[in-house]
Amino acid sequence: MKRPSIPSSRGLSVSVKTAKRRSAASARWLARQLNDPYVTAAKQQGWRSRAAFKLLELDDRFHLIKRGARVLDLGAAPGGWTQVAVRRGASSVLAVDLLQVDPLPGATILQADFTDADMPERLVALLGGEADLVLSDMAPNTTGHAATDHIRIVALAEMAVDFAIRVLTPGGGFVAKVFQGGSERQMLDNLKRHFAQVKHAKPPASRKESSELYVVALGFKGRTEG
Repeated sequence: MKRPSIPSSRGLSVSVKTAKRRSAASARWLARQLNDPYVTAAKQQGWRSRAAFKLLELDDRFHLIKRGARVLDLGAAPGGWTQVAVRRGASSVLAVDLLQVDPLPGATILQADFTDADMPERLVALLGGEADLVLSDMAPNTTGHAATDHIRIVALAEMAVDFAIRVLTPGGGFVAKVFQGGSERQMLDNLKRHFAQVKHAKPPASRKESSELYVVALGFKGRTEG
């Protein structure tokens, strides 16, 4: 698949005024959406969200999605990353979310909590074997307090790491969203114990003003007793 085509934002500027039923914050959000070339490209190219471009760019850089791979997408709604995995040649794609995700040809959709005790065995069975790649673009509802939001997203990422370690095949990979903030040291140490390479990346599709980063772990070493 060719690198996604991103229309230029040059000359694109749409202003949105506040209205009786629209707050200043919602007006700013709408203006940002209307002026975002990734939002436009997602609609033109049939992606479910602009977030699809983040995984496309990460895959171009790190070659995450191998043809024939088994891919598990945690917190998948609305399904943009699941679409990418299917279109890039994964043979078995399983999307899991607490929210309902619309059916997607080529993928199995499961509305469930991945932290339930029986999930690792259940999801491996649905995938047809251990995962080659575990993805997590999960993020908690933000509070507006940077330190609190950082701690909450790191906690989600740590759960995803622990889950990935239980379902990945040796040599597999893991990708998760984190925010800049400095409290993820324990999670990174855990990743470095279990993966040959651990890197941070900020794909171009991540908004410049956002503190989000992605941690990319490659070369899963396999599970050890204890």
